[in-house]
Amino acid sequence: MAAIDALAPESYDERLYQTALEATPIPGWASFGPAQIEQYRTLGFVSVARAFSDEVLSGVGDAFRGYVTDEATIPQGVELQYEHAAHGIVDTLALDDRLDYVRKLMWFVRHDPRFGAVAYAPELLRVVGELLGEEPEMFQEMALFKPPGIGREKPWHQDHAYFNLPEGTPVVGVWIAMDQALLANGCMVFLPGGHREGPMPHFNRRDWQICDSDILGRHGAVAAPLPPGGCVIFDGLTPHGTPANHSGLRRRAIQFHYVAKGTPRTTTEERMALFGSEGRNVSC
Repeated sequence: MAAIDALAPESYDERLYQTALEATPIPGWASFGPAQIEQYRTLGFVSVARAFSDEVLSGVGDAFRGYVTDEATIPQGVELQYEHAAHGIVDTLALDDRLDYVRKLMWFVRHDPRFGAVAYAPELLRVVGELLGEEPEMFQEMALFKPPGIGREKPWHQDHAYFNLPEGTPVVGVWIAMDQALLANGCMVFLPGGHREGPMPHFNRRDWQICDSDILGRHGAVAAPLPPGGCVIFDGLTPHGTPANHSGLRRRAIQFHYVAKGTPRTTTEERMALFGSEGRNVSC
């Protein structure tokens, strides 16, 4: 199933992503220990420079490429979305050219073992389990492509604001770079320690997002550039965003979210009571 993003890119204050600070990743999974758990608890994120091999990335890239260049191969339930810029032209593009108009794919892991090898990698699950304190359950999967020149901004937000989960549910996000991720092409930018403030009001502006003024009034944002195969592990309440990709570089990433196995779900109404602006006497 293919669709086109209904949200057109909008201009935004570039100061939202300006930072002189960059996260220093640990070398690999073997380096993840008590100090990294403490960093995660304190700052809300930890990055790993070499989480997945070139071979694994190549297999995942080939699997995604097959879906995009031959939509007839997309399994039932997999969602493919193109950037807004593809409106009116996607059917005219050469199949390979479509790759640089894809915005995201969802719900693909169970259809190809190459995806499962990433989502359920033993070392990844070990780390996520240590952070949750319980056996993890992967409940959300996305491939987030930010195509060269047209990949739009993802404004500042908390991922938990998108999930119908009870208040206080620990959520661990894992964002894996398939290409080199830099500020220039849209790497993750975090507000360290912001997760300890709890749910923040979100508004429908350029997307479902935290108000720009709530971010611009703060200091200390940290960019998390990564090499291919690197990843950042972050709390579902840690505020973050990614700038638009105005460069000529691809920026493809895979993102998974985990909760403790058996975590109950809640309703959209309950989620909006936590993260929505209505009734909270706040404005943007």
